[in-house]
Amino acid sequence: MKKLSKYIAAGLIAVSFVSSCTKDFTDINTNPNKPVDAPLTNVFAYVLQDFSANFYDAWGNMNEPETFSGHLGKIQYIDEARYMYRSGTITDLWNKYFRDVKNAQLVIDKAEATGAVNLQAATMTLQAFILQIGTDRWRDLPFSEAIRGDKGFVTPKYDKQEDIYPVIIAQLKSAADLFAGGGTDQLGEGDLLYGGNVTKWRKFCNSLRLRVAIRISNIDQAQARSIIEEILADPSKYPVFGGNEDNAYFKWPGSSPYIEPWNNDSRTRDDHGPSQNIIDSLKLYNDPRLPVYAKPAPSDGEYRGVEIGPVNSPTLSLFSRIGARFRDDAAGYSPFMNYAELAFIIAEAASRGWNTKGVSAGNAYNNGISGSLAENGIATAAIGVYVNSEGVRWKGNVRQIYLQKWLALFKNGHEAWAEERRTDFPLLSAARGSAFPGHSRPPFRYPYPTEETTLNGKNSEATIAEVKDSFWGKKMMWDTRTGVQ
Repeated sequence: MKKLSKYIAAGLIAVSFVSSCTKDFTDINTNPNKPVDAPLTNVFAYVLQDFSANFYDAWGNMNEPETFSGHLGKIQYIDEARYMYRSGTITDLWNKYFRDVKNAQLVIDKAEATGAVNLQAATMTLQAFILQIGTDRWRDLPFSEAIRGDKGFVTPKYDKQEDIYPVIIAQLKSAADLFAGGGTDQLGEGDLLYGGNVTKWRKFCNSLRLRVAIRISNIDQAQARSIIEEILADPSKYPVFGGNEDNAYFKWPGSSPYIEPWNNDSRTRDDHGPSQNIIDSLKLYNDPRLPVYAKPAPSDGEYRGVEIGPVNSPTLSLFSRIGARFRDDAAGYSPFMNYAELAFIIAEAASRGWNTKGVSAGNAYNNGISGSLAENGIATAAIGVYVNSEGVRWKGNVRQIYLQKWLALFKNGHEAWAEERRTDFPLLSAARGSAFPGHSRPPFRYPYPTEETTLNGKNSEATIAEVKDSFWGKKMMWDTRTGVQ
């Protein structure tokens, strides 16, 4: 814990606050007395911890992405599950998002200038990961000018998601090729994700490339196929996750102030429970993850999920709480990406008839299920029974992949919400208690901060005009659903 404190504190002397449009932006980016030459490994550590702390806690993940995705519901203080948002939360997340993007760019630029190839590639991977979560949340964003705020872009233009995704794709490819070049520099003790293991960063980079590719597969099948086949055809140059040991999980020390965010929330709050959707799905297939994902309801010992966004607040004692693995461990984890997700991506690619180097859709599907169950402590024998059970056994239906992927993404609300919008699975309705009636699905997107209108209105006006009822309107570019609102 002392090591983490040391590196985070040192990282704070880099760009400690970057936003696209705040009153303090110019002062912070032009202050000649502000030190900007922290060791790069420290800034790297800061970005890893800062993003994990703010985008995997109750405000950045549990209240909205996890409820929008169908994983969680709120059992009290249910406003966010009914789309009654807090403008201050949105502004805070927006500011912290750009802070981390900008700090990552600082590391990328300085690492490139000093020949620190591995650190450059790792931070390019991390920044691309953050960029995708941001654009999948807000859609169009300031980016190309926002990361150059120190060059005078105080009110940056908005880049369309259609222009941001190609940047993410190209950046991950460049990072993968940098890694493949065999750099010799050390990532340093600031690598709080993989402890300086460059091979694991390479696997994370290429697995992320697969995630991005499958996301665009319904709008640009040719490019998605090309990316996936290129990676899987050359595992020595482009290695991917091979098992749970490669999972990109930010693991928390467990001592104050570095406590896993869901656990930290549980110390003063009891606002969340597994949703009716996920509990019913686990029960339907006699899924052995049920007692891992959930605790029995206090009233009668039954596993019972809560409705997402009901008209009235639920009775607390009637509903399950989140399972101990996900909420009770102060030294728990924030999930960036896991092996099960990677396996389900390969399964979907194979089901489309793409070249997955001999791995069939059924085998990849089974690998994903087995990986998820093993990660959740399910015994090998029980895994075999579940995989071969009538409702789970592979029957060639891509919706089986979607279901199991959604289950395996529990706690990773960002990816689960994105995939729910891409696949329309599970089929979710808008909350009955919604503050915005007339919609047939959960939110398509996240609101913009009010400050974007007041401080960057010229650049944000056209984009914000495409939003309806804060959460709907123009869909993500990869969201090809029709007849939804």
